[in-house]
Amino acid sequence: MRKRKERVSEEKRLLFFWAFFSRRDCFSDREEQTEERTNFLQNEELFCLGADEPPLLVKCKKKNSPHARRADKEKIFIKTIMSDDEERKKKKFKKEKKKEKKEKKRKEREEEKEKSKKSKKKNKVVKEDEEGETTTNAKIVGDFGLAKSGAPFKKKFYEPSESILRLSEKDVKERRDSLAITIENDGKKYNFTPLATFQEAGFPKEILAVCKNFQKPSPIQAQSWPIIMSGHDMVGIAATGSGKTLAFGLPALTQIKAQPPCKPGQPACLVLAPTRELAQQTAKVFDDAGDATGIKCVCVYGGGPKYLQKQEMKQSGFAVIVATPGRLRDFMNDGDVRLDRVTILILDEADRMLDLGFEPEIRAIAGATRADRQTVMFSATWPNSVQGLAAEFMTNPIKCRIGAEGLKASHSIKQIVEVVEPHEKDQHLHRLLNKYLGSEKVTPRCLVFALYKKECARVHDLLRRNWKSASIHGDMSQHDREQSVASFKSGKTPILVATDVAARGLDIPGVEYVINYTFPLTTEDYVHRIGRTGRAGATGVAHTLFTVHDKSRAGELANVLREAGETVPESLSKFGTHVKKKESKLYGAHFKDIDMSAKATKITFD
Repeated sequence: MRKRKERVSEEKRLLFFWAFFSRRDCFSDREEQTEERTNFLQNEELFCLGADEPPLLVKCKKKNSPHARRADKEKIFIKTIMSDDEERKKKKFKKEKKKEKKEKKRKEREEEKEKSKKSKKKNKVVKEDEEGETTTNAKIVGDFGLAKSGAPFKKKFYEPSESILRLSEKDVKERRDSLAITIENDGKKYNFTPLATFQEAGFPKEILAVCKNFQKPSPIQAQSWPIIMSGHDMVGIAATGSGKTLAFGLPALTQIKAQPPCKPGQPACLVLAPTRELAQQTAKVFDDAGDATGIKCVCVYGGGPKYLQKQEMKQSGFAVIVATPGRLRDFMNDGDVRLDRVTILILDEADRMLDLGFEPEIRAIAGATRADRQTVMFSATWPNSVQGLAAEFMTNPIKCRIGAEGLKASHSIKQIVEVVEPHEKDQHLHRLLNKYLGSEKVTPRCLVFALYKKECARVHDLLRRNWKSASIHGDMSQHDREQSVASFKSGKTPILVATDVAARGLDIPGVEYVINYTFPLTTEDYVHRIGRTGRAGATGVAHTLFTVHDKSRAGELANVLREAGETVPESLSKFGTHVKKKESKLYGAHFKDIDMSAKATKITFD
């Protein structure tokens, strides 16, 4: 009987839960639902706490009844079920909050885009045109904040002289043709007539004194000075030994003279060079000019004592910094130099800097300068990589080319190419040295180029048994490299064995012979190598030992020889005249050769 009652009470309890929870969703009003629930529980000898709290079974009139005991055991169960409604409400509330946050973020992103569009319209880099008005270029690599907040500076210093203004268009064309000058992107609106004398450039007297040892400007100088002194960005393409350093150096000094004195570590002119030797050579030209103008220059490069270079930069008054990109980036990271006052940026031998992988450093350095600066770029070649760099770093640059387009060597150099067996090169080298240097009373200077550092060291060991010679390559310390160059310049050692580190920037007067013991990896480097002789109007001889291992460059070399009016040996022609397409350093031969400076064309569909 007792078991039957317990079973009935169990059924009643389940019925109670079913009835209670099935009826609780029938009420729309909270108070009505709470009141009905309380009455229902009291009828079943139960009651609830307040309406504000979830229903909880806490007390029964018959404390010891089985129903009460069972109800106590079901407290957690009831609490969980009764709180489901509240949990659903909380989840719904959280979802709504999440949607609101997403919508808020979306609106913020749209506002930021609108602000950035407005700021791009405000941040404008200007360039002067013939009426003194300005046009915009918001894609240049540089700091737009500095351009907006920095002090204004003067770019335009050139005014054509009366002798220039009297020339007709036919006279100007004849002068350009006589100097083999090609000018592009000038729009036919500017008077960029090549100069015939130094006085026509309009330099101050103290700067003009730098040119007292020269009779007249070289072709690259005659055409570059009117362009740069007019405040325009320029790209100069000219062979080595053509006077490019003074082509950008004298306009830079003129611009510096018109500005307030520089503070320590804040130069007004920055010159970037790919190698230590070229940086030192450029700094020497600025130092010589500084003696007459009072403008100081500092040179920083890798391999030199960093502490001493840092001390030099801290000295007051230096306005020109000539640097290799890697070492300058180190000083920038250390906070030893600031480029916010740089008003003219010069990239010398830009093609070589890109070949050496300095593009990230160049971008970081240019990004720290004013966006409205004047940028000048000089290069011996004009590959697509340099064209792309010019398009991003300059504002409508004017391109000036000296000579015909394509690879070419100086016509003042006699080029001789001899095809030999690889294992016979040592014998031929001794024969050539005896031929060119042995019969002379005063031994002339001779540069011998090797391809690799170990090969350079081996050839030097071979030659110094019979000849006074020195060597220069990347494995040598900076002190030893400088000592070798100094002894070669003084004539103490007439032979210098070098790798391609000496192919650019080694301006040593009196180098009469260049011998290529091993042909370089590119024909561009060949042109730079032989450009160490025949400089500044002098003549020279370049003798190259060509082997079967170099046959892939035979076609390009033959073209260089034909352009210079030299005879092409039959043994060289046997390798073929095919010119191999230059490979991209990133994509190899599988890339499309396009003009990076060309503007995009708009396509419309009907």
